Amino acid sequence: MAPKILSAALALAACSVVMTPSVAAASPPGTKDVTAVLFEWKYASVAKECTATLGPAGYGYVQVSPPAEHIQGSQWWTSYQPVSYKIAGRLGDRAAFQNMVNTCHAAGVKVVVDSVINHMSAGSGTGTGGSSYTKYDYPGLYSSYDFDDCTAPVSNYSDRWNVQHCELVGLADLDTGEEYVRKTIAGYLNDLLSLGVDGFRIDAAKHIPAEDLANIKSRLTNPSAYWKQEVIYGAGEAVQPTEYTGNGDVQEFRYAYDLKRVFNNENLAYLKNYGEGWGYLSSSVAGVFVDNHDTERNGSTLNYKDGANYTLANVFMLAYPYGAPDINSGYEWSDADAGPPNGGTVNACWQDGWKCQHAWPEIIRMVAFRNATRGQAVTNWWDDGADAIAFGRGTKGFVAINHETGSLTRTYQTSLPAGTYCNVQNNTSVTVNGSGQFTATLGANTALAVYAGKTSC
Repeated sequence: MAPKILSAALALAACSVVMTPSVAAASPPGTKDVTAVLFEWKYASVAKECTATLGPAGYGYVQVSPPAEHIQGSQWWTSYQPVSYKIAGRLGDRAAFQNMVNTCHAAGVKVVVDSVINHMSAGSGTGTGGSSYTKYDYPGLYSSYDFDDCTAPVSNYSDRWNVQHCELVGLADLDTGEEYVRKTIAGYLNDLLSLGVDGFRIDAAKHIPAEDLANIKSRLTNPSAYWKQEVIYGAGEAVQPTEYTGNGDVQEFRYAYDLKRVFNNENLAYLKNYGEGWGYLSSSVAGVFVDNHDTERNGSTLNYKDGANYTLANVFMLAYPYGAPDINSGYEWSDADAGPPNGGTVNACWQDGWKCQHAWPEIIRMVAFRNATRGQAVTNWWDDGADAIAFGRGTKGFVAINHETGSLTRTYQTSLPAGTYCNVQNNTSVTVNGSGQFTATLGANTALAVYAGKTSC
């Protein structure tokens, strides 16, 4: 989301509108539903990664950070304070963006853009593309008439009007009920579509009435473009995520919050009916993640600092058939405001502070597993009542996760055809007998994953 306190404030912030029965372009279209979120990567670096890693691994989508011109500053959240809709931010210009889209498409990867359309900036100055601006006045784009009348910060999440008309952490709040604003936002998104963009992640969607977003989406040159909305669930709040499912997917924050609690303090056995069984959104409209750029910083979810808990949570998410998963891929930080290393240039993964979670061996190998098991229900669930679980995906795959403190040896029952498979978690062979069984030993905090078609390592 947006400025400095935005990490924390946003966690409280984004969340919902009024549900309509029909669902538009829910779940990323196509056979590959995993998105690599390359947070604050320069577009030139994204292009290289699509070719070298994302395409070959089977990622269906890459999500890139906001391309609009924004306020100056080294902090990551400057990207979430637009001052114009020119593609002129720190991550690259229009030519770099266009080249990235073309390169990713050539690698078989679709492009989702993090889109900041709820608000503009909080201050005044000169933007990253040279545009002069003051809060409520963005020459050639918006004037004071285009912003909501409430110029105080959002302060009451039990009051719908306050949430959707006041200012998220002091950012100039656009009046999205106004014809000119709707037309202008749609124009920005249509410009991105003209460059080949395949979809949008709507930042701070909770702060925009669902009917306003529906109106804006209806103006797109491709109204069926993928649409993923940031609407953070809050118990008892006036605005709820279900209100937005008529527009497209909604990010299910409870999924990430609860995964942290289960992996840190509870039993993995509880995950047997994860998703809708826990009261979450319907799987067909849920965007899920272990962490994102806000939650990894505000402590509400697991993050890369959590070691095996984090890695195994991502393995579980990719193995379990609920929602459309995002893999957050960012950089090391001790200062939660710090911007990207090298201004966003990634010379190589695991250098200069770039964490590249999307390429961690345990995670990236599960992308092909997910693609191979698409459409298969959970079968042959087993757990030890505590922190060891295993389950199949019909006749297409099988996963075991040992989150216990010691190693575990057992014989697993699967629905897999007899044969030899590759355990992609550590590149060892697994032999399934004619009864669908195999015996394996898993070390503490390790996993096993096999799937049809992957017979050799």
